[in-house]
Amino acid sequence: MSADKKNLKTHRNYTRVLSIAGSDSGGGAGIQADLKTFAALGCYGMSVVTALTAQNTTGVTGIHAVPPAFAAQQMAAVISDIGVDAVKIGMLYSAELIESVADSLKEHDVNTIVLDPVMVAQSGDKLLQKEAIEALKRCLVPMATVITPNLPEAEVLLGREIDGLEGMRTAAKALAGLGCRSVLVKGGHLETPESTDVLYISGEDRIMVLPDRRVPTPNTHGTGCTLSSAIAAHLAKGLGIEPSVKQAKGYIAEAIRAGAAYRIGQGSGPVHHFYNFWE
Repeated sequence: MSADKKNLKTHRNYTRVLSIAGSDSGGGAGIQADLKTFAALGCYGMSVVTALTAQNTTGVTGIHAVPPAFAAQQMAAVISDIGVDAVKIGMLYSAELIESVADSLKEHDVNTIVLDPVMVAQSGDKLLQKEAIEALKRCLVPMATVITPNLPEAEVLLGREIDGLEGMRTAAKALAGLGCRSVLVKGGHLETPESTDVLYISGEDRIMVLPDRRVPTPNTHGTGCTLSSAIAAHLAKGLGIEPSVKQAKGYIAEAIRAGAAYRIGQGSGPVHHFYNFWE
């Protein structure tokens, strides 16, 4: 055997995770948060930028959407060469972009997908066009391994209000009826001492209530992006849905606690993605 062939057999492989999302120029959410999360959890991160945002800790001042054909071109370039073990999907902005991403995922036979149905930024700025919601439900939700809506997003997807923990349980089952394998309804918007999420796994018809202590801090920008990308990272490593969600929740909880000590910008600051590496 030649030395070159022997070396190829001893090469190590990265766990590869692709983020399909918008860019946050402030660095706290979107593609930037996803790539930080992948790196912190020992994965090789790649990106397909779906939109550019002019954004900081106080809000979004502009959105420049990427043409759907160019998003598809980015996906083809990355997946055909590097490959992918899991995909996290965030901001998609338009129905045309959603349809293009769904078609590309099918074309490249991508099966491990975390869909964070991003609709509104932490500042309240809209990140998804109203007419794109039906396309999201029709094209991408049925493909997802897990979807991770917060309460307002779950209410939009279902077209009704969700009241308290029992309402979250019912909503998780109803959302699974759209075709995804599992649903994590995030309860960060509940006005309770604990921030409680509800996980429903369709194939097992099983609901788990996942509480966590709420941290009093304004630094919550990008928490949803970070949680969903952490779930994707753990799924990419071969963990099941439940352990992936639980480990991701542990990661974001510590990132929020560590980030609470910092002050950056004039508004809602980011979490500390690299708390395991530096203080």
